[in-house]
Formats: sequence, C-alpha cells, structure tokens
Amino acid sequence: QVQLQESGGGMAQAGDSLRLSCATSGGTFSSTAMGWFRQAPGKEREFVAAIRWNNGGKYYADPVKGRFTISSNNAKNTIYLEMNSLKPEDTAVYYCAAGRPILSAIRDQRVYIYWGQGTLVTVSS
Repeated sequence: QVQLQESGGGMAQAGDSLRLSCATSGGTFSSTAMGWFRQAPGKEREFVAAIRWNNGGKYYADPVKGRFTISSNNAKNTIYLEMNSLKPEDTAVYYCAAGRPILSAIRDQRVYIYWGQGTLVTVSS
C-alpha cells in the first residue's frame, strides 16, 4: 500500500516562509505526477501545485503563482512545496497526492489516487 506523509507545516506570520515535504513509501505504484492541494476552514479542497515526474513540468494555482515553488527529488520519491510571502489566506490543511493524471486533468483532485493525511499551515497577520 502506497503511503504519503507530509511534514513541515506549522504556524507562521504573514510574509514568512515555510517548506512542506511529502515522502512516499510502500507499494510499487508508479505515479506520473504528484500534487499539493489545500483545504481552508469551511471551504472545499483546492489545487495548489503539481509536478510531473517525466519532464519536471510544474503547474500552479493562480493564488500561489510567484510565491510557491514545487520541486521533487526523484531518487527519494519526495516532493516539496516552498511557500514564500505567506498570507493569512494561505491558512489551510495541505495535502499531497499521487496519481496518473493526464495533463489536462493535472489540477483535478478526482484523478489523484493516493493522499497523505495532511499538514496544517496557519498564517497569522
């Protein structure tokens, strides 16, 4: 069974930076992409960023473009989310996910198969 484990969440002030990590273990599932999603209190889960393993293509949601950077360590099957210039509206539980989405669906959480348990990021003003 594939397992995803996020780490690196915590509390920050507006303007601060945090780095999230997501490590995969177990199973032999060959994902083609991994992504970060987030769910703020009282809101639906939304796409944040994704990265494709084959060519390193990176995709971002508009609210985080220019502030967040997704990266990967293919050898370790680990992805990261570097979050800079944090805003209070970035407060959410952040989830990593793995799947085999086609490019046009890379932002669609429904096509991701495996999910981590989430890590809370709280940004105060």
